[in-house]
Amino acid sequence: QAQLVESGGGLVQAGGSLRLSCAASGRTFSRDTMAWFRQAPGKEREFVAAISWSTGSTYYADFVKGRFTISRDNAKNTFYLQMNSLKPEDTAAYYCAADPGVVTRNQYTYAYWGQGTQVTVSS
Repeated sequence: QAQLVESGGGLVQAGGSLRLSCAASGRTFSRDTMAWFRQAPGKEREFVAAISWSTGSTYYADFVKGRFTISRDNAKNTFYLQMNSLKPEDTAAYYCAADPGVVTRNQYTYAYWGQGTQVTVSS
């Protein structure tokens, strides 16, 4: 059974860093688009970043450009979100997602989801 499991969330002060990991199992994800989304309380889930399996190209939401970096290690079936210069408004549950299709910012196109990991940034 295909499964994505996030880790690495926690409490950090503004300006700090966290590295989220998403470990995939149950199938090979090396040919999938991998993405991160987040959802703050009372808000819609929003796109954060994505990485293409074919080109390695990366895509970011404007609000994280220059601060967050998405990467993948196909040999480990794991991908990552390095988050630097964190702000209180980055506080949210972060979800990893995967899909065999092309890169998209639309959450409804992703077939596989993790359970989420909480990131809290204090001011």
